Amino acid sequence: MLAGVPLAAAAQTAPAPASARAATPASAPAAPVAAPAAIKTIKSLRVDGTQRIEPETALSYTKLRQGQAYTNETLDQAIKDLYASDLFADVTIAGADTGDIVIRVRENPIINRVILEGNKRLKEDKITKEIRLKPRQIFTRSAVRADVARIVELYRRQGRFAASVEPKMVSLDQNRVDVVFEITEGPKSKVRQINILGNEVFSDSKLRAQMATKEARFFRFLSSGTSYDQDRLAYDQQKLRQFYLTEGYADFRVTSAVAELTPDRKDFIITYVVEEGPRYKFGDVTVDSDIRDFDGKKLAATLPVKKGDWYNAKMVEDTVDNLSETAGLFGYAFTEVSPEFQRDRDALTMSINFHIGQAQRTYVERVDITGNTQTQDKVIRREVRLAEGDAFNSFQVKRSQDRINSLGYFQDKFEIKQTPGSAPDRVVLESNVEEKSTGELQLSAGFSSLERFIIQANITQNNFRGKGQTLRAGVNYSSYSKSIELGFTEPYVFDRNIALGVDIFRRDFNAFNFIGTDRNTTYSQVSTGFQVRTGVPLTEYWQLAGRYTFSYDEVGLDQATFFTNGACDRLKAGNYLCDALGNRLTSSVGYSLIFDSLNSRLRPTAGQRFTFSQDFAGLGGDVRYIRTRLEGSKFWGIGGGFVASLTGEGGYIHSLESSRGPGIDKIRITDRFYLGEPQFRGFDIRGVGPRVLRQYYTNDASGKQVLVTDRDQIVDDALGGRAYYLGKLELEIPLGAGARELGLRPSIYAQVGSLFNITRPLPTATFPTTTDAAGNTIVLPLPQRDTAGNPLFTYVNAGGLSVQTSCAAGIPDASGACNGVVPNSPLIASQPFKETFLGNSAQPRVSVGIGVNWNSPFGPLRIDLAKALVTQPGDDKKLVTFNVGTQF
Repeated sequence: MLAGVPLAAAAQTAPAPASARAATPASAPAAPVAAPAAIKTIKSLRVDGTQRIEPETALSYTKLRQGQAYTNETLDQAIKDLYASDLFADVTIAGADTGDIVIRVRENPIINRVILEGNKRLKEDKITKEIRLKPRQIFTRSAVRADVARIVELYRRQGRFAASVEPKMVSLDQNRVDVVFEITEGPKSKVRQINILGNEVFSDSKLRAQMATKEARFFRFLSSGTSYDQDRLAYDQQKLRQFYLTEGYADFRVTSAVAELTPDRKDFIITYVVEEGPRYKFGDVTVDSDIRDFDGKKLAATLPVKKGDWYNAKMVEDTVDNLSETAGLFGYAFTEVSPEFQRDRDALTMSINFHIGQAQRTYVERVDITGNTQTQDKVIRREVRLAEGDAFNSFQVKRSQDRINSLGYFQDKFEIKQTPGSAPDRVVLESNVEEKSTGELQLSAGFSSLERFIIQANITQNNFRGKGQTLRAGVNYSSYSKSIELGFTEPYVFDRNIALGVDIFRRDFNAFNFIGTDRNTTYSQVSTGFQVRTGVPLTEYWQLAGRYTFSYDEVGLDQATFFTNGACDRLKAGNYLCDALGNRLTSSVGYSLIFDSLNSRLRPTAGQRFTFSQDFAGLGGDVRYIRTRLEGSKFWGIGGGFVASLTGEGGYIHSLESSRGPGIDKIRITDRFYLGEPQFRGFDIRGVGPRVLRQYYTNDASGKQVLVTDRDQIVDDALGGRAYYLGKLELEIPLGAGARELGLRPSIYAQVGSLFNITRPLPTATFPTTTDAAGNTIVLPLPQRDTAGNPLFTYVNAGGLSVQTSCAAGIPDASGACNGVVPNSPLIASQPFKETFLGNSAQPRVSVGIGVNWNSPFGPLRIDLAKALVTQPGDDKKLVTFNVGTQF
């Protein structure tokens, strides 16, 4: 209505059309002209409806003032200005016709709380820091719409394009509201299909294999590559180009890449259109060097790029890197190698000239170390193979980088950067480290297939006081082993490259066997002692280590199980266990010669390590032997994240003692080697090598005497060996980013090994035999005998008591003669059994398997599924093994 007033006035004052003027009679009087509208003035001005906001504050957002003239346009602009302040939900103006202006407002409410509902994949703190609405702020619908868009965008960044947000407002008293964002996250948008158009040489599957993005399939449930990522789309185009360039297609290009969201907004379909172009071969390959020391023709002859081979861009890049490294070996730090291409589209050849630019021989001006707040500079500098003033050498820089990484004090991917110095022939080596926590506190309880329940507490500081020292203390408790150890290592004594360490230990170990599912302790071994260690480098890769060990061993058997009349009962324990009893001191000195070129001691992917060790026991003490061991390992990074490794070890113990008696090995059972789980998977713990099986005789359903053949009911005692060997070929398989974040590292492997070479133990007992009516040989129990060697029997006297006697029948009289014919019951020393010595063979055992390491929330977990393919009689096989809560 307000807007219609001036329009109506304008319509009345508008001139009539010419035709209308012509038709008007001359005598008719002219139409009256309307008077201009009267100027309106604001007589009074007030604001109604404010609660928190002062009326003067509301008026300050408008241009209306008492006593000023106004029009309808002026009033409309005032309404717009008040809405633009975001303070009011509703604004009206009354009194426009009288000049008594009343501005009626309804204030926007105050936000009491902002509530998120339905968000599970995105934590609340990640959403709240992105949205604008906050408690105690003024509520506006525009801000709500903006925050809805922000939340939806957050989910799209996670690949959830079907996510939706429904905002709701809950009114409260005092003009307050709760804002509720009801979030429907929806599934992660997967890549349903990848289409490739224009490819003729390579199949779609071959090209899809080159991409980081993968089609969603049930077997890729651990892969993160099946989710749509816009950045990954550009990366995949580059991967396709790199692949074609390595196959000789130098003109390849991706003409378009389109990602379409399916109608249900759950998945994407990606379509690439490519142009392959022709395939090229290498033409002439030359090297042009501006450095006098380099002969271009000789360098060209050593390059892997050869004329006539299919063009390969990756090989060209590797050649550039190799030429740069070669220049670095001769002291040229900033050598620029430029490949110059000459394409012949008719002959389809690509000629290349590698131009080595002019460079000066450079020297190390200084080594800068930054970022270390705890680690002392000298700890890092002593690993750097170059010092100020040395001629630059790229190999030494790489070696320094590997040595610093192997310390384990800093984050991965550490690199030594080379920057220009104060002069063209000077280079500055920058070591910008990022420290990580080197202290470890492990309190864990777990379950092991070897030791049942385990409680473990370890504290280790690998960079004690920032000096590179190692301090550790550990306690381990399980049903079958207990230990406490303290250790300290100083890698640089008096700042010289000499390592010195000491360990103090007490270890309580119980050997065991299984009868059925029951695990039975055989002998116990308690070792208390200490070891002093030292090591010195001989060259960059060779090191000599020495050690002295002193220990006191107590070996015993459970007297309630294996003793009779206070002595070890050989019928119960066997000769081999009774011969192991005793306490003895071991004093040994040893050395190790080590070659180590691994690129990392923590998780190597390249390099090798070999160790030759010998220990001489007999420097005092009760034990005398020479123990020799040889270990070796080699690692290869074979591309694509795959890491292959070949490891091998072997050992032999030679006794320096005289014979300990017939059937008794010179090397005691506690000093021998043992082989099985966990180092030889596919076999049970101590499941490989010499052993004694004890089979008892029993009667079958027909009453015929037979040997027990069920392996679970056979006493199986592992005896160890004086010689062993073990080899393993393993391939670590890379997984997607999602699996890597979970800490999963699977591998497949094959192992071969054996344990052998001990003296055959003497039989524990010879049982008497007889023949039944059918002519079958019956093995009889072994009777108890008195001191004179007579068999013992029992009878029941008149008082009902059992009495021991040497009479087979009757009752002895006062003279000792046996009176009577009633047979007495024989006393049995042992039921009949058969002992078999097995496994003392150097013939190989072979197993294959697959294993997975997982850094689980419960501690490191290792699961192996291994199958023993080649075994020897007596070996104990095991298919599945696992450990939780212990280090591997």
